[in-house]
Amino acid sequence: MTTPLTIGAPAPDFALAASNGKTVSLSQYRGRKVVIYFYPQDDTPTCTQQSCDFRDAVPDFDKTGAVVLGISPDDLKSHRKFADKFGLPFLLLSDPDHAIAEQYGVWQMKKLYGREYMGIVRSTFLIDEAGILRQEWRNIRVKGHIAKVLEAAKKT
Repeated sequence: MTTPLTIGAPAPDFALAASNGKTVSLSQYRGRKVVIYFYPQDDTPTCTQQSCDFRDAVPDFDKTGAVVLGISPDDLKSHRKFADKFGLPFLLLSDPDHAIAEQYGVWQMKKLYGREYMGIVRSTFLIDEAGILRQEWRNIRVKGHIAKVLEAAKKT
């Protein structure tokens, strides 16, 4: 059982393989805001829409001093293909054993067409320059979501 995240507390640090072939940790972004979005799978319709919405907003996030990171259980080959196909300018991190998803409380029981399975619940987290969790959006709907995250990044 993972400990629930608390707004105003340090965000769980992690080190994951990234689509650029390097290992990325949350702590290496100290001094910058970080927007982490968890998504279920590369190159599926809703995940593609979500990723492309973040892609299109990267210049606006840059103005707030925030970096965007996407995390899913997909492997690096899948991440690279997905990022190349849609011109994603941010890193996609691979969490194949969903350890980080569990730390952030987004690896949960899901139901689709009556079938139950464990998977990623689409969620976004805003972490400030000191590594403190400032806001979270869980089980999000993609439409209009990026604007909410951008607004929060401007205020943080």
